[in-house]
Amino acid sequence: MKKPPAVLKVLIADDHPIVIEGLKHICGEAGDLAVAGVAATGLDAIKLCRKVGADILLLDIALPDRSGVEVLKQLRKELPKLPILMLSVHREEQYAIRCLKAGAAGFLNKQAVPDELINAVRMILSGRKYISPSLAQELANQIGVDHEAPLHKDLSDREYQTLIMIASGKTVSDIASELSLSVKTVSMYRSRLLTKMKLRHNAELTHYAIKNHLVDE
Repeated sequence: MKKPPAVLKVLIADDHPIVIEGLKHICGEAGDLAVAGVAATGLDAIKLCRKVGADILLLDIALPDRSGVEVLKQLRKELPKLPILMLSVHREEQYAIRCLKAGAAGFLNKQAVPDELINAVRMILSGRKYISPSLAQELANQIGVDHEAPLHKDLSDREYQTLIMIASGKTVSDIASELSLSVKTVSMYRSRLLTKMKLRHNAELTHYAIKNHLVDE
């Protein structure tokens, strides 16, 4: 009698119910993947990973209490063998390299089709890293290009997140509400990133982000 395939445990960290249900459905259709737990915040994601011996974590880059990159770095310290696939609504060139350098096993845009998600999960579970063909082409295009590192590369994860959100048209109050931070804290991140990048105000910040293809025009 043929032995049934082993079921692999998947954890999801995302605060959007529709996304969660979609991921559950996709994993269920795969046959050998089962969602073993869901967390809606970064802190809960860390607790869940400590509690459940999972095979992979699907981690949203934008969680209510902290950024997914912060969660990623914490889990890399505590559970270095747990592979983590980062998910984001942002274009890959905005966050992918930062996530991969922080220890992610892969990065996938949430607009990807279900088959691409399953392909990414299977590749990661086989011990390899996953990047999409479009990101691979972008990286290939950068090889041999002689240019100084752009100013935003020196920003912390929170400063970079603040940069993207301001350049996308969000106010400090909007950002504070979305990230569950105080307006004072977000203002501090804004001040720091402007200083580091030698920019004077939001208009220059937005111009820089568009020029460097960090946000859509």
